[in-house]
Amino acid sequence: MKASAKDGIDLQSGKGRVVALCGGVGGAKLAFGLSRVIGSDLTVVVNTGDDFEHLGLLISPDLDTVLYTLGGIANKELGWGRADESWNFMEALRHLGGEAWFQLGDRDLALHVERTHQLRSGRSLTDFMRTAAERHGIASKILPMSDDPVRTMVATSAGMLPFQRYFVEQRCAPEVNGIVFDGAAAALPSTEVLAALQAPDLRGIIICPSNPFLSIDPILAVPGIRKLLDAAQVPVVAVSPIIGGVAVKGPTVKIMDELGVPATSRAIAQHYGGLLHGLVIDEVDAAEGAEIGGRIHVTPTLMKSDEDRERLAREVLGFVDMIAADLQPRAKAVG
Repeated sequence: MKASAKDGIDLQSGKGRVVALCGGVGGAKLAFGLSRVIGSDLTVVVNTGDDFEHLGLLISPDLDTVLYTLGGIANKELGWGRADESWNFMEALRHLGGEAWFQLGDRDLALHVERTHQLRSGRSLTDFMRTAAERHGIASKILPMSDDPVRTMVATSAGMLPFQRYFVEQRCAPEVNGIVFDGAAAALPSTEVLAALQAPDLRGIIICPSNPFLSIDPILAVPGIRKLLDAAQVPVVAVSPIIGGVAVKGPTVKIMDELGVPATSRAIAQHYGGLLHGLVIDEVDAAEGAEIGGRIHVTPTLMKSDEDRERLAREVLGFVDMIAADLQPRAKAVG
């Protein structure tokens, strides 16, 4: 990591804008906490590698999870979709023998239909999400990583599979041999993403506890984004998705094992390479801190309640501010 000391943490909130890189459920929980704490000062840059077309509709699973979570209407039991959902559409689709492997709730369906209509009318995904966030009363910005199509493809023992086929239809059963982000080389970050990462009042950049391989790597694969993070003069802090050798949700550990990567926070730090100024790990993994090196903040990272999400958000922001205090003298000396 970029910095090397380990200190106590001051939880006094600083000022300025924060950018969070985020995938679906796990990352959205921290994004919710950050949104509760800093509101309009938060910009969430969301993975769109999971996006796909299904039943003629343009689906953005991670964007929708973040939207529903920050809007306070997410289905917390399922971990995806809307609360108070009904499934009449899916029942009718099954009756007709249609592709029912990807669940679309009746209320959720409205978002997909309207997004498809708007995008095919020439509107950008970024602009559509701006309106959707406003309609859901969300003060924070929710930005797709790019308005250009990037599609996560998983090389498996069953062949090359689009991510949703691997994740939902196949239930992550095939062994993973590699991951490819189709279209990433030709994609561009939106003007809004570039502006957020280069804001003069940027306070810090937070990598949420999302799957590094499937949720964060697609964002970093968009040309220009990783370069901006690497050159950032503000703290770049990640929250490890690993707690005691397991992931709270999703196939993170399975994929790490199949790719020959240990299921540890140390491996997460190594995966991000020199990108980070600091890493937040769970107290269960406190002993790993010395092995990881660099700046480590140890705190409970399991978010079971909204209060947990907000508490962790405050701790991460405090960690960012503490690191920023050390970075400022170095930045001034270079300038």
